[in-house]
Amino acid sequence: MKSLLKITCLVALFAATAGTLQAQKFGYVNSAAILAEMPEVKQADANLEALQKQLQKKGQSMLEQLQQDYGVLQQKVQSGDLSPKQQEEEAQKLQAREQEIAAFEQDMRKQVSDKREELLGPIYEKVNQAIKDVAEENDFQFIFDQNVLLYAEDSQNVNDLVKAKLAN
Repeated sequence: MKSLLKITCLVALFAATAGTLQAQKFGYVNSAAILAEMPEVKQADANLEALQKQLQKKGQSMLEQLQQDYGVLQQKVQSGDLSPKQQEEEAQKLQAREQEIAAFEQDMRKQVSDKREELLGPIYEKVNQAIKDVAEENDFQFIFDQNVLLYAEDSQNVNDLVKAKLAN
């Protein structure tokens, strides 16, 4: 009797689980393709590239000046114009400038990263909201990104729905 009750409970559990799985609706998007088509992303990328080039140019200028100053110091050392103490002081100044350049490079990467987040963050939020809206309007329980799928039916692709939502 107890085993019949256990079997009945298991059958009921499997039936409920199967019903739930069949009722779920899945979809997928290619978010990279959607983002690549957005004019806002293209503009943000252009702005980021301009900032990066500007900062790189400044860094390159700093580096070239340092190299010139090293050359001048070497000439002074070879000609005997500097005492050993002066040589040490000048070398320390140049090492300090090397550290400044390294700090500038780190700051440059941070500036570009911060600007990327500032420019692209709202765009990503907009796309995610569109995906969420499409899911809610079309009764999808899950929408996956195509890049993580091993297999998907074309009928479950919701790219066009998300693009339409973004166009509004």
